[in-house]
Amino acid sequence: MPRLLRQLAILVVLALPLAAVRAGDDPDFVEGIEYRAIRPPLPTTAGPGQVEVTELFWYGCPHCYRLEPHLEKWVAGLPKDVVFRRVPALFRPVWKLHGAAYYTARLLGVADRIHRPLFDAIHKEHRPLNTPEALADFFAGHGVDREKFLAVFDSFAVRTRLAQAEDYVRASGADSVPTLIVNGKYLTNASMNGGSRERLFEVLDYLLARERKAAGS
Repeated sequence: MPRLLRQLAILVVLALPLAAVRAGDDPDFVEGIEYRAIRPPLPTTAGPGQVEVTELFWYGCPHCYRLEPHLEKWVAGLPKDVVFRRVPALFRPVWKLHGAAYYTARLLGVADRIHRPLFDAIHKEHRPLNTPEALADFFAGHGVDREKFLAVFDSFAVRTRLAQAEDYVRASGADSVPTLIVNGKYLTNASMNGGSRERLFEVLDYLLARERKAAGS
């Protein structure tokens, strides 16, 4: 074998272990850079053998609004053992107002019907939905009784869920939205991934694969 070919063959053999690592379980995502571990881990609502993904969001956040259609598509393709849920972040008073609207929609059973239209009303139609009355009018426009909305909006059940959301977000250490949390253990967002939405979903897939493997899925 000519000397040059022998050298190339040696280089190929030496490169194989590195290629195997990169093609294996760890695609070069680094804890503390593309994602962060949450210590101690947060409790989840997932059942045995399930893995949970949680989105922290705010209806008034333009980044959340732009991510939403891509997130919906990604969620639609998740395996059956992955549970997806949303938790409103409550960093400011108006965020808490919108969080109450989200939980009101959940309690009234209209969250799936209201979620995207509420985003659109704020960001596309530029409606100032910053009071309970304005939100009640919006819900009424989507077939929800106005007085029923206001009664649930101001209920103990909604206040309880807001307190739980506040505790969850605080314990996560998140300081921005949208942020995604995998199985209560790992936190990531587009900012941690160079602003790349595509890389964010790659990191989510990577973390989910790790957690599903650990859960025996």
